[in-house]
Amino acid sequence: MARDAALARAAGASGVHLHPRDRHGRESLDAAVVSEAVRAVRRACPGLEVSVSTGLWMCEGDASAREAAVARWADTEHRPDVVSLNLDEPGFDRMAGALGELGVGVEAGVWSAADAERLLDGPHAATCHRVLVEMIDLPTERALPEADGILDRLARARLDVPVLLHGEGECTWPVLDHALALGLQTRIGLEDTLTDPEGQGVDGNAVLVRHAVTRRARVH
Repeated sequence: MARDAALARAAGASGVHLHPRDRHGRESLDAAVVSEAVRAVRRACPGLEVSVSTGLWMCEGDASAREAAVARWADTEHRPDVVSLNLDEPGFDRMAGALGELGVGVEAGVWSAADAERLLDGPHAATCHRVLVEMIDLPTERALPEADGILDRLARARLDVPVLLHGEGECTWPVLDHALALGLQTRIGLEDTLTDPEGQGVDGNAVLVRHAVTRRARVH
């Protein structure tokens, strides 16, 4: 992860998003596993923002187990700068509050208009680190209107919080281009797609980042 983070940074990334894994290759929120990954990336890339996933699947859907695992991060020296936390998973408000006490920012994962409403109706909309608008495996003809609807709702709420827009699967590159055209933050990586804009396979995250940086330069 540290080596790949360094390559991504050299390619133009301003931050990285990690899914730390234990020695069996399983995604993990264990304090020691997360701390080791964060420490390694920070040593390789001082100053780079480090984000970690908190997907509920890591705890087999058990929100209480996730909360307990993250609480144990308090005993570690190396915590992520931010974590992604999905609105459509149980326990968002409790987790966001606990992360705030740890000094870890929240990337509020919004996958739908309903998620956006839940965020805006709750207590953490104005204090999250950023809103992560994610188009998950939608065809492009659905992803772009869906994204615009969510972005419009967030804009009407006048949140003073950065918005990052990205897609996964077939809509990855069209959504990225849309984010760049709108001047929003975006992200790209093997979690999103295994192919470049022309549909050719890639061999790492840095290749995808270079494509994104090139497309950004064309927009600006």
